[in-house]
Amino acid sequence: MEFTEQQIQRYSRHIILNEVGGKGQVKLSKAKVLLIGAGGLGSPAALYLAAAGIGTIGLVDGDVVDLSNLQRQILHTTATVGVPKVESGRRMLSAINPDITIKTYQLNVNTENILGLVADYDIVLDGSDNFTTRFLVNDACFFAKKTLISASMFRFEGQLTSIKPHAGFPCYRCLYPEPPPAGLVPNCQEAGVLGVLAGTMGILQASEAIKEILGIGETIADKLVIYDALEMKFRKVSRPKDPRCPLCSATPTIKDLGGDYSVACTI
Repeated sequence: MEFTEQQIQRYSRHIILNEVGGKGQVKLSKAKVLLIGAGGLGSPAALYLAAAGIGTIGLVDGDVVDLSNLQRQILHTTATVGVPKVESGRRMLSAINPDITIKTYQLNVNTENILGLVADYDIVLDGSDNFTTRFLVNDACFFAKKTLISASMFRFEGQLTSIKPHAGFPCYRCLYPEPPPAGLVPNCQEAGVLGVLAGTMGILQASEAIKEILGIGETIADKLVIYDALEMKFRKVSRPKDPRCPLCSATPTIKDLGGDYSVACTI
């Protein structure tokens, strides 16, 4: 693949990095990344992936832009309130980098469509705001053998990990075997969330995705990164495989997506 002079100028700060270079930029341009959710986490992740030259970005979200989103969902503007988030996102990403392909899916993922969605992509970023979707995406990526980069946020704290059980690392269920009872964890409407926290965690997701594509740096697939915005403190804790994991152990009890993913509990 040959870059135009304009593209060389656009990606020049990548190309002069020994760890990226021209070959690495080609890898980025051929990569396909799917974002589940075009909200608080998906917004900054999508913006930086587009700017980095990821060749194909998929946006999945069934919602429309609401005024209350704009405190943290920087993919959208006041002018796009009422517009489907995937369309608002497509416009913004295309304006940042017209060379890349943006695919949009105005829907909510479920057991019927999730495997078809992830099949066309190399890496999946989970920016969803509910446990139902988190467990569904984890399980689908496990069966499809896709690398999943998961982030979450609550009030002033964020969590981040990469999930690669196909490479011998633990899955999401090794950390959280099952969703908590409905109503136990309040959602952002009830508890609030610091808007810029979404930016921090979403950009970290994008950073991990780029590292995975380029094959550089240290993986966090066996770690959980915890960020406390009030204390300005990062912690990395070990995330071991669960030998009794219902999904990725030697004796799994979850063998397909036929289970119950209807837990109505948001985070």
